[in-house]
Amino acid sequence: MNPEAKNPDATLAPTEPIPPTQPSAVREIFIGKDGLRAGWSLLVFIALLEAVLMAAGFVMQKIHPHSPSARTASEISIKAGFIMESIPLAAVLLVTWIMAKIERRPYSVYGFGGRGKVAHFFAGLAWGVICLSLLVLTLRKTGLLVIDGRLLFGSDILRYGAIWLLVFLLVGLFEEYLNRGYLQYTLTRGFAGFYRWASNTRNSEAFGFWTSAVILSYLFGLNHGKNPGESPIGLLSAGLAAMVFCLSLWRTGSLWWAIGFHAAWDWSQSFLYGVADSGLMAQHHLLATHPVGKPILSGGATGPEGSIFIVAVTGVVSLIILITLPRTRLGDTPERSI
Repeated sequence: MNPEAKNPDATLAPTEPIPPTQPSAVREIFIGKDGLRAGWSLLVFIALLEAVLMAAGFVMQKIHPHSPSARTASEISIKAGFIMESIPLAAVLLVTWIMAKIERRPYSVYGFGGRGKVAHFFAGLAWGVICLSLLVLTLRKTGLLVIDGRLLFGSDILRYGAIWLLVFLLVGLFEEYLNRGYLQYTLTRGFAGFYRWASNTRNSEAFGFWTSAVILSYLFGLNHGKNPGESPIGLLSAGLAAMVFCLSLWRTGSLWWAIGFHAAWDWSQSFLYGVADSGLMAQHHLLATHPVGKPILSGGATGPEGSIFIVAVTGVVSLIILITLPRTRLGDTPERSI
């Protein structure tokens, strides 16, 4: 018997493999190789943050309808400082947590991970006090800053010093996590993908990180223009400081050094030495001081950050980071991988 009669399909060509299903065009627009595309992630983050802040602002207006705005008042009370920083910090933490759930990433990748968190934080605290003191000492020795005397005595020094330290810890946490947390991570992810697509370079992550750092640092400096008493040098120093904090993030993979330094720097200005911080003065500070001479040298109403000497001090801080912080870059740990 003919074998083909038993199996009529024997003469047919072998079955070809079914091609893989191509993702839809809509999915391609929104989803990339590493999940939700960076541009959409940023839009969702900004929209959620604006919504939460608007809701929080509405509630605060109902509770304190006549509270002064930080942008219009030149002197900040402890209560105002605590409210101004704790509410937006809570909003940023909440929205970042939501985005971590949406993107299915560990919360720590947005700046709270890395190794040696405690050591980096306390090192940042120490260097913040030292470097601000170096700037104040330079201004005093050159006759550009005069210390008039003490305003606090006895237990008030410890009480107000501790309270203001807590407030400025909130400042450091909020400003660092807002500007160099989720936004820095996601912009880096987007630009790194672009550089990989454009040139397939092995340094795409580094290019992406520093492109994002420049953009966010520029916006960080520009945002300080809303403060009363701010100056062009003060805006420049804020932008340079942001770049320095990005350097610490690149070296360690976390924000903890920058948070400690930022908090200690602001605390030393506002409480310890009683000088203006971007044109803002804190109530209940330890020393009474006043600037002397040209504002470009003394800082004037802006404070020491408005002095041209800040450029040299920023360079010193960069050297401190390069010398003292380990070379654990942003992408070297699984937690920070892009």
